[in-house]
This record gives sequence, structure tokens and C-alpha cells, in this order.
Amino acid sequence: MNPVKPINLNYSKEFERLVAIVSRLRKDCPWDREQTHSSIAPHLIEEAYEVVETIDKADMAELGKELGDILLHVVFHANLAEETESFSLAEVIWQENEKLIYRHPHVFGEAEAATASVVKENWEQLKRKESGRTSIIDGVPKAMPALQRAARIQDKAAKVGFDWDDPKDVLAKINEEMQEFLAEHEEEKKIDEFGDLLFAIVNYSRHIGIDAESALRKATDKFDGRFRKVEQIVEQSEKPWKEYSLPELDALWNKVKLIP
Repeated sequence: MNPVKPINLNYSKEFERLVAIVSRLRKDCPWDREQTHSSIAPHLIEEAYEVVETIDKADMAELGKELGDILLHVVFHANLAEETESFSLAEVIWQENEKLIYRHPHVFGEAEAATASVVKENWEQLKRKESGRTSIIDGVPKAMPALQRAARIQDKAAKVGFDWDDPKDVLAKINEEMQEFLAEHEEEKKIDEFGDLLFAIVNYSRHIGIDAESALRKATDKFDGRFRKVEQIVEQSEKPWKEYSLPELDALWNKVKLIP
């Protein structure tokens, strides 16, 4: 689909058009009529990942399209809520406007914040105050990717001083967790120890300024690309996978690593 984009787009009119389209879909499309907040929630998460992928690729054209899909989900969820008189789309937008103003007193009020770190600290304090949270680590969704959630919780704990000062201490912790993992033989406890090891590795990545989630995603993408090249070589050889020894496959792997 490649519609011709109008020369002068009006965001207000286009937004109203989207709301009207979603409303009609709920009335006239059998699939859309069946959907609930829960049924489309997985699709929202998938769309969010697709947005991240376009950002990683620096594909601005695709990013614009994927952001549109996220916007569709916002409008769709609001439409579902309006049907049950839970809340309206106007309320969603109003609440977000009020939240942004409240959490940026250095912009809309009298507070001062000269650096991004101060802004971030103030933001967390205001979030905790407005939501009645009882713990400094409240507010981190359990549905987040595990590496990302671990880093976020660690970051929150660090804000009250619950953290190592020196990355070398974290490396020592990684070594300790590795030894505990290797020494454990009971299945369930081994899983726990492996989780502790991963948690410590995430902590180290945070200390040295590397986002563990992004780093692992990049490493997986790299493996994906190289494995596909090995796969092509194997297929072109017309020799079955099972006839390749591990040293032979390793040699192919080292070969494709040299390919840009």
C-alpha cells in the first residue's frame, strides 16, 4: 500500500479521522468487534518491539509507519474504554498533559534542574509521590523483558545508595555467582543460580554504561546473520547438515565472520 500523501496534512483532522475509522471498525468489522483489552495487548507489545527495531536500523520511513501502529492501539484501547464508560480518549490525553506538566516543574514551574540527571531524579520522586508507591522500586512492569527489568530495578535501588561504587566489585560478584552456579547440581537451584549470574552481569553492564538488552539484541542479530550465511553455504554444497562435523561447521562459521 502506497497512498499518495497530501501536500498539507492537518494533524487535528487526521487524528479525528483515525478516531472515526477505529469507531467504525468496532461497529462493522467482525474481527475488531471481538477484540478486548486483553486480546490485543500482545499485539501492542509486538508493535513496540517493531518500533525499537526500526530505531535500531535508523529506518525513519518505517519508524513513522510503526509509530502509527502504536497510535492505533492507543485509540483502540480508548475506544473500548469509552464503550464501557470507563474513560474517554480525551481523558487519556488530558491526564498525560497534566502528568507532563506536573513532572516538569523546572519547565512549567519554579523548580530548577540544570542537568538531565537532576531531572531524572526529580521525575522519580514525583512519580512515587503521585502514585502512593511504597517502595523505591515500585513501578517497574513485570511484563518488561527480563534484562531490561533487572537493569531498571538495579538503577532505582542505586538511587538510594544500594549499589557498588566500583565496577570491579561487580566483576567479583559475577565470579562468585559463576562459582556458585558451577557448584550446584540440583536442577531448581541451578536455575536460581543461573538467574543470579545473569542479574550480576546486567548490573555490571549498567555500571559500565552498556544497555544489556540492546547489547544482547545486537549479539543475537549478529548470530542470526552469520548463521544464515553458514546455512547458505551448507545448502549450496548439497551436503546434508548431519554429514558436517562440528569442526567443519566451526570452520564455516569462522569463514563467514570475515564477510562484512
